[in-house]
Amino acid sequence: MTRNTPEIPAGCPFHGASGTTSEHKTTPQSPRPAEAVGLDERGHYRVHSFEAARQVLRSDAVRQAGFAAELTSDVTMLGRPPVLFAEGEHHHEMRRSTARYFTPAAVGGYQGMMAKFADGLIAQLARKGELNLDDLSLSMAVEVAAQVVGLTSSALPGLEGRVMKFVEQGEDVAPPAVQGQKDAALPEQSPAKRLLAALDGLRGQAPVLSFFLLDVKPAIMARRRANQAGAPKDDLISHLLTRDYTDLEILTECLTYGTAGMVTTREFISAAAWHLLERPELKNEYLHAPQQGRHAMLHEILRLEPVVSTLYRRTLSELTVGGVQIPVGSVLSLDVVQANTDPALLGETGEQLCPARALPRGVQAPVLAFGDGHHRCPGAFLAISESDTFLRRLLMLDVRIVTPPTVTYNETVKGYELRGFRIALA
Repeated sequence: MTRNTPEIPAGCPFHGASGTTSEHKTTPQSPRPAEAVGLDERGHYRVHSFEAARQVLRSDAVRQAGFAAELTSDVTMLGRPPVLFAEGEHHHEMRRSTARYFTPAAVGGYQGMMAKFADGLIAQLARKGELNLDDLSLSMAVEVAAQVVGLTSSALPGLEGRVMKFVEQGEDVAPPAVQGQKDAALPEQSPAKRLLAALDGLRGQAPVLSFFLLDVKPAIMARRRANQAGAPKDDLISHLLTRDYTDLEILTECLTYGTAGMVTTREFISAAAWHLLERPELKNEYLHAPQQGRHAMLHEILRLEPVVSTLYRRTLSELTVGGVQIPVGSVLSLDVVQANTDPALLGETGEQLCPARALPRGVQAPVLAFGDGHHRCPGAFLAISESDTFLRRLLMLDVRIVTPPTVTYNETVKGYELRGFRIALA
C-alpha cells in the first residue's frame, strides 16, 4: 500500500469528518447491494463492485454499448467508427496515433493557452462581481477542447451553445438487453431501419447539422488550406485529414471529443469548486499544495463525484463476472459511483474525501472515474490540468457561494448536471 501524495497530511476522512456520513454532493447515498453483480428490471447485469467492474472494462470479451455506440458503429455510411466506439486494432492504432495530444508533455504545452483563458474568465467575474460558475466552467472547457481538437474557425460565435444543444436533450440511449444473440448485435433490424435508428440516436439532426456547418466544416476547410500552404496545424482535425478521414468521419470524432472533452470537464469543475468553497480547510490545503498535491485532491473529488456514473458494455462471448455467468449478447451496466466507493477497496471511508488515502498497487487515484482498460479516457491528464488551472485562479480570490447548484441528471451522458451555481466576490 502506498500513498499517492505524501505532501498532503494523512488522515481519512479529511480533517476529521464523520466516517459514516456520505460527502457526495451529486449522487444521493443509496444502499449498496449485497451482490457484486445483479440483474435489474431492464434485463441489464448491473455491476456494483470495483473488481468486477474493472474486470469488465479490461476484458476483450465485451464491446462498447450505450450512447448510440451500437447504432453508430453498424451504419456503414459513417465509415470508420469514432474512437469512442471503435474496437480491436483500429481502436488501438487510433489511440496510439492521437496519444501525443494528451500526454503530460503535450498538456504542458497547452498551459499558456489554458492560463490565458482562465485569466480572462476570472477577469469577467472580477468586473461583474457575480456570475454563474457553470457558465464560466463551460467556457473554459469548450475553449480548451476546441483548441486541442481544432474547432477554432467557426463561421459564427456560439460554439458552446451548439455543443450543448445535442447533449442537453437528455434522451435515455442505454442499450436494450439482448441475451443469447450469437453476434451480440441488435435483433432483426433491416439496414434502412438501422440507419433511421442511428439518426434518431444522434438526437435531432438540426443541432448536429448546425454544429457541422458552422464549426466542423469551417475548421476542416481552414486546415486543408493550411496543409496546402505547407503550414499544417497541430491539432486533431489536422491529424485526421492526414489519414484521409471524410468530413462525416471527422464530424463523428468532433461529436465524440466534444462531449467527452467539453461537457464532462464543465461539470467536474463545478463539482470540485462546490466541495472546495464549502470546506475552507480543504480549500486552504488545495491552494498551498504543489501541483502533485492539488491534482491528488481533484482526483479524489472526481472519485467521489464521477461525472459519468454508468458505463455500458455488451458481451461478445459468455463471461463470468463476480461469480455470475453472463450470456453472450448481454448488457453489462457498470455503476461507477458504487465501484468508486466499494468498501472492499476503500474500507469504511469510501463515501468521504481523503486526498491522501492509501490505495492498492495498480489502482489509480480517481479509481474508475476515467474508466479503465483500452477505452480509458485519453484526456484524463488534460481534464485535471485545465480544472486545476481554472480553480487555482478562482479560489485565490475571496469567492463565496450565492446559490448552490441544482443537481439534475443527463440521460445522454449518464451523468450529473450542475446548474444555477451562482458565485460572487465577497
